[in-house]
Amino acid sequence: MSGIFTVSLDFELYWGVRDKLSLEEYGANVLGAHQAVPRLLELFAQYGVHATWATVGFLFFERKDELLKNLPNPKPNYADPNLSPYPVLATLSPDDPHYFAPGMVERIRATPGQELASHTFCHYYALEAGQTAEEFRADLKAAQAVSERRFGAPLRSLVFPRNQANHLEVLCETGFSAYRGNEQGWFYGAYTEEQQTPLRRGFRLLDNYFNLSGHHTYPLPGVRDGLVNIPSSRFLRPYSPRLAPLEPLRLARIARSMEHAARTNEVYHLWWHPENFGVNLEENLGFLRRVLETFKTLQTRHGMGSLNMGEIARLAQETPLSAS
Repeated sequence: MSGIFTVSLDFELYWGVRDKLSLEEYGANVLGAHQAVPRLLELFAQYGVHATWATVGFLFFERKDELLKNLPNPKPNYADPNLSPYPVLATLSPDDPHYFAPGMVERIRATPGQELASHTFCHYYALEAGQTAEEFRADLKAAQAVSERRFGAPLRSLVFPRNQANHLEVLCETGFSAYRGNEQGWFYGAYTEEQQTPLRRGFRLLDNYFNLSGHHTYPLPGVRDGLVNIPSSRFLRPYSPRLAPLEPLRLARIARSMEHAARTNEVYHLWWHPENFGVNLEENLGFLRRVLETFKTLQTRHGMGSLNMGEIARLAQETPLSAS
């Protein structure tokens, strides 16, 4: 097997940060994502990159009234009520672009090589206090139901919001076969918001520019209890004018790990949010283009290919002795 380059995107609009940032603080990123998504799809098509778009279920709906008719039961009962998006639904305008994106969801699904996947129905926090496996099951069933209604097809891959991997047995029960796990290391891992200390965040920031934790590449994963864990290798930090002098280091960090994956026939998994590209769009796309040019060079030199998460899971399921 040759090396594999895979991309996953956490597509969430304002649902992903509504408990942490105001619209005044993050609204430009959210609205900018409506321009970023088509540009990303064009770039992926140009470079032959297969990507997984893990999409919050709320984004599938045309209007608020349609969403309100299809809410799960039970809903997450977080100890911190601010984590739940459900109390704010009644206050939304019918088709607010900060919260709904059915046209973009349709465009993603119609683009060759792109996998429409789940980021849960409501941006569900699977490790936070108060929620239960039963509530998570209801959430994933709602996500599958809206996909079946819109497209006549289930979702097969899932990305946990804020990388809070939990309740894995529920994934198989609700039709999923793959999920994105976390990088190895004490400052990565599946943590609650309370456990995300400044020290962990600081080390993750530095690791984007200097190799503090390794390449985070790995052989083709196996199948365990019916699931394929396809861990992330690197979060693609958005462009920052303040940190612009460090851009060559950021690119070199990614390129060296991609080359390691290509030379050792392993997987390199890059991820980010489309909303991260919502501001400084041209700078972010320019950086991504350089990453994708690195992929094309490695494809020529080492036969590296690009697969989305669903395709990797199918390959793992078809590979002898892949179960573990």
